[in-house]
Amino acid sequence: MEIIESVQNQKIKQIAKLHNRKDRKKMNQFLIEGEHLVEEALNSQVDIEMILTVNADKLTEAMVASSKQQYEITFKVAEKLSQTESPQGIYAVCNMKDMNDIVMNRVIYLDRIQDPGNVGTIIRTADAAGLDAVIMAKGTVDIYNDKVLRSSQGSVFHIPVVEMDFAEVKEKFEGTIYGTSLDSARDYKEITPADKFMIVLGNEGQGVNNDILSATDENLYVPIHGRAESLNVAVCAGILMYHFVK
Repeated sequence: MEIIESVQNQKIKQIAKLHNRKDRKKMNQFLIEGEHLVEEALNSQVDIEMILTVNADKLTEAMVASSKQQYEITFKVAEKLSQTESPQGIYAVCNMKDMNDIVMNRVIYLDRIQDPGNVGTIIRTADAAGLDAVIMAKGTVDIYNDKVLRSSQGSVFHIPVVEMDFAEVKEKFEGTIYGTSLDSARDYKEITPADKFMIVLGNEGQGVNNDILSATDENLYVPIHGRAESLNVAVCAGILMYHFVK
């Protein structure tokens, strides 16, 4: 197995570009870090271009069989590729999957949510709750952002996550659309959820876009019984998703 020792190596420079959203889209690839995420990618049949590891002993037969190339790297190179404070020493370059035909009976729509931890947690919860897909508006943090991948704990490989304008989703979706808002909305516990539903969650500071709220079938809120000003959007998402899939 070839060893890459220099951070100036052209292959490493090219892989490091995957830290940027623009380059990920251009190359149609993304980078994952850590043994858990690499294992999840393998188990989910993600198309893996290459695996790079500081410790060659960590390369399993499954990793070799499921990736096109494997490289041993130095810790310096690992630091160059890592986006965490403590590099985990194993990385995979993955090819993005085509997501044209997805089931959309029970979905969640994210309108311009900015915090990658929130988005990753919502994806993980949607996976746990058994939803069909997570759909993201333009302006929402990138699916393949390192923090989104890590906070999703591999769920991003289990459930389709796609970027789509609301107008396009509304045209394709055949169920009931529920927005989330504090104005002119009903307590979520008052409704009987439809079998086919879409829950729309909005930006942490501004909420759901008013144009979207005016195009929903019904708008809901999760009541606050204490003195908190608002609920975290990922917590709100979890409450609603589990209520809807009962």
